[in-house]
Amino acid sequence: MLRVYLSGEIHTSWREEIVEACEGLAISFDAPVTDHAASDDCGVAILGAEPDKFWHDRKGAMVNAIRTRKGLEEADVVVVRFGEKYRQWNAAFDAGYAAALGKSLIILQQPDHDHALKEVDAAALAVARDPVQVAQILRYVLTGTLPG
Repeated sequence: MLRVYLSGEIHTSWREEIVEACEGLAISFDAPVTDHAASDDCGVAILGAEPDKFWHDRKGAMVNAIRTRKGLEEADVVVVRFGEKYRQWNAAFDAGYAAALGKSLIILQQPDHDHALKEVDAAALAVARDPVQVAQILRYVLTGTLPG
């Protein structure tokens, strides 16, 4: 069973597209919590309220980091998506952390981010442009089968 962690942008259906395109393959997928409100508020929901927004956000970030580190450390392959509209600072961290762990890293981004992400891309084994390409890479890794 190949373990794949899907990190990054949470505002589009790219994760579902990859999972659907990999149907029938021996892959288990993991990801961060993609419910934005739950992710933001997990720290205060579990550890108690914070009157200062900085500490509210910090509690959530720390609790989420436990989940993220576990997912990255247990993964065989890490896919990091950089979306068009939002800055995903956490995705850049995830990519760097995965690379430092020696994980096989696939970056999913559009060409207009190539220059800004050149160092992140240099750590990756592949830079894909759409979820289908990611699924084709995963299929090839498991079966040696080319698309088409």
